[in-house]
Amino acid sequence: MIKTALVTGGRKGIGRAVAERLLSEGYEVIVTGRSKNIELDNTRIAYVQCDNADLNSIKNTMDFIFEKYGRLDVLVNNAGIAPLERTDILLTSPESFDLVVTTNLRGTFFMCQSAAGKMIKLKESLPDYNPRIINISSVSAYTSSTNRGEYCISKAGISMVTQLFADRLADCSIPVFEIRPGIILTDMIEPVRDKYEKLIAGGLTPMKRIGRPEDVADCVSALISGKLDFATGQIINCDGGFSIRRL
Repeated sequence: MIKTALVTGGRKGIGRAVAERLLSEGYEVIVTGRSKNIELDNTRIAYVQCDNADLNSIKNTMDFIFEKYGRLDVLVNNAGIAPLERTDILLTSPESFDLVVTTNLRGTFFMCQSAAGKMIKLKESLPDYNPRIINISSVSAYTSSTNRGEYCISKAGISMVTQLFADRLADCSIPVFEIRPGIILTDMIEPVRDKYEKLIAGGLTPMKRIGRPEDVADCVSALISGKLDFATGQIINCDGGFSIRRL
């Protein structure tokens, strides 16, 4: 039976690169997004509408995948949004905070919960079924950006979500990992690309280039290989060395 992978927020950017990589490695790939009636340019990738801020949408998506494909081998929680506007934390609106935290953090938690329950049940009846969960967070999980505090909080929360599910699912032999991308060239970064490229050239990261979505896809590929399963709960910093403490 063909293995199946779900990449939330997989229409473009990091999610799309991950989806393409999983497809190249033989997975049946489904991506999600909030928009209706989307036709992807790659017809081999299936699209399902799912709003991470809507718990019913999460449940319906997971039910659909298990009913149609019979299994889910890889869940990549990538869906996330930026604040409505970058603004000082003294001026952060409750609307922006609730939207970002609900979508990025709560959505990831309940997507993990929904998938995990079905994965555990399927493992009881399907030999050689070895599912994995990967949560995409950000260096913002531990790096302060006071003009987008709600985003940092949501990503920090994803780190704990990963630890919690890695702990809970370890006895079920379902590894859970976290990837923390650094400065990656996506639509979210494009408006401030010049700023980041100057910082990188000035030594912000040991590797003197901005990251690519394919760099994150490489990390996903390594984590689903099975060679790192005993390292469940680990964090992969995909950041050009940003996380290295230097003098």
